[in-house]
Amino acid sequence: MKITDYLHGFLWSDPRENNANTYLIHGDKNILIDPGHVHLFEHVSGRLEDLALKAGDMNLIVITHAHPDHMEGARVFSRLPALIAMHALELEFIRDLAPHYEAAMGGLGFQPDFLLQEGELEVGDMKFQVLHTPGHSPGSLCLYWPERKALFTGDVIFSQSLGRTDLPGGSGEDLKASIRRLSMLDVEHLLPGHGEWISGRGRVRANFENVENMWFGYL
Repeated sequence: MKITDYLHGFLWSDPRENNANTYLIHGDKNILIDPGHVHLFEHVSGRLEDLALKAGDMNLIVITHAHPDHMEGARVFSRLPALIAMHALELEFIRDLAPHYEAAMGGLGFQPDFLLQEGELEVGDMKFQVLHTPGHSPGSLCLYWPERKALFTGDVIFSQSLGRTDLPGGSGEDLKASIRRLSMLDVEHLLPGHGEWISGRGRVRANFENVENMWFGYL
């Protein structure tokens, strides 16, 4: 589904399966954010075909955090030209602090080509800000695209909700700080890892306020 020029969302809405939303940035370089579960990757490949694209046309795969429903599909790209990137702390987390995640998947199944950290990321003629946003997981990242005022939030914040903190490496205080930090950005499109996206500055602002008012007291 087209969100804005050069940006498409492949939203997951099947309640019988747990899978993440996947987002495609389709410019002079093609970026796929959170490819989802590998056994459900047909959802992504089918949407790419609708746009006359295929997995081999991707240039960069960004993983917002190392939970299987977001990163497992990166295995598809392990023998394709696309580079795979995730936050350095998240790779450390998955290998040192939560090896049962890797074991549950039968091994990571791919190797990141490079590790992200806080700062600017240039991909072709596009510039992004990588934001380290712990709380749901220690090395969770959000990606902000200033040109389109689009914010990809992984499992940090959703429409009217926020990410779990009861999984290994979770922290309520870190999550609150991350959400408050994101709320300071100029965002027109809030693009979460699950559920519907939010478009419109006013609606995005109201969502940040509602989430803080409704949920922060429980963290």
